[in-house]
Amino acid sequence: MNALDQALVSTGSRAYAAYGTSSDANVRYLTSFRTSDPVIYLKRLNEEGLIVVPAMEVERAALESPCTVISRADAGFFDILKEEPDPLKATGRMIADLAGGSILVPPEFPFGLAQAISSHQPIQLDLDTLSAMRSQKTLSEIGMMRESQAAAEDALETALALIRRAKPTGELLVTPEGTILTSEDVRYAIHATLLRHGCRGVDTIVASGDETSVVHLRGTGSLAANAPIIIDIFPQNEETGYFADMTRTVVRGEASPEIREMYAVVSDAKTLAFSLLRSGADGSALYRAVVSLFEDAGYGTEPDGFVHSLGHGVGIEVHEAPSLSTRGGPLAAGNVVTIEPGLYYPGIGGVRIEDMALVTDGGYERITRFPEVFCI
Repeated sequence: MNALDQALVSTGSRAYAAYGTSSDANVRYLTSFRTSDPVIYLKRLNEEGLIVVPAMEVERAALESPCTVISRADAGFFDILKEEPDPLKATGRMIADLAGGSILVPPEFPFGLAQAISSHQPIQLDLDTLSAMRSQKTLSEIGMMRESQAAAEDALETALALIRRAKPTGELLVTPEGTILTSEDVRYAIHATLLRHGCRGVDTIVASGDETSVVHLRGTGSLAANAPIIIDIFPQNEETGYFADMTRTVVRGEASPEIREMYAVVSDAKTLAFSLLRSGADGSALYRAVVSLFEDAGYGTEPDGFVHSLGHGVGIEVHEAPSLSTRGGPLAAGNVVTIEPGLYYPGIGGVRIEDMALVTDGGYERITRFPEVFCI
């Protein structure tokens, strides 16, 4: 019995339902179907999942999705619409009819549609079944994520090549052509490289100088010489939907003593975290171990210093379960997680180093192959 069937049995529900476009991670995970129009996923107890799509999408959905595919017409939507002219209410009734009993839905399920369903069948909220399923990666999923990671590493190499060819001149980086190198220049080159791999980059971070003291600031304008440059790349493969995530901090020129010390401690923290990473390890314990290392080195956690979690799961979303933080729990073989310690101080800058790995029974298998680089 799979996890969805187990959830149905434990809650006394007849069917599991999800609704949305493929931008909804649960819908894409359950259907493997790319669509900008919302579709319905429904799985009855001990049956295979089915998806309800517009008639024009039936053929394509059958090619892309492992689910049984039916049109809205075959699902009875247009017959219901004759009696119930409100499309939302008609959709709710159609889902209720297909389920034939009480329905279990994930937290992201649209509230209005849930209300429409509840007029016809009982509906219950399932908090974590899909999250737990998605955290356990299959060999196929791991392969897809390796492809995304390869794209990220190629893009990072492109970025570093641009930075290396620029000469530190005063507080700026000047290209051989005499122009000032900017965050936008490097981000554009990263995204162009990702596109060649069939991936897209959104909100890629190329921040420098004091910008790096703000954890997720994208970075704008001139890149600073002799100061930290944080490059955080998290591409999504457009065909598969799977992400990778990696970060490097580099300095073009000479780093300050403060940044050099921060980099060394962050690198040590990453090494410590990986030494503890394995199936059965507790995400919160790894986080606390890194906090202790930072504190022993004279660095705090709030309001400056190590101000975020140690890591997170990666998959069909860039941030998903499990968490390596104060709220983290036991890790399991098949989890793909990041290890990303960092330190951030206004007026000095920030340092973050991030690798991605597959948790195994005996430890981990590193997915990130790109080495640490610092002064370039």
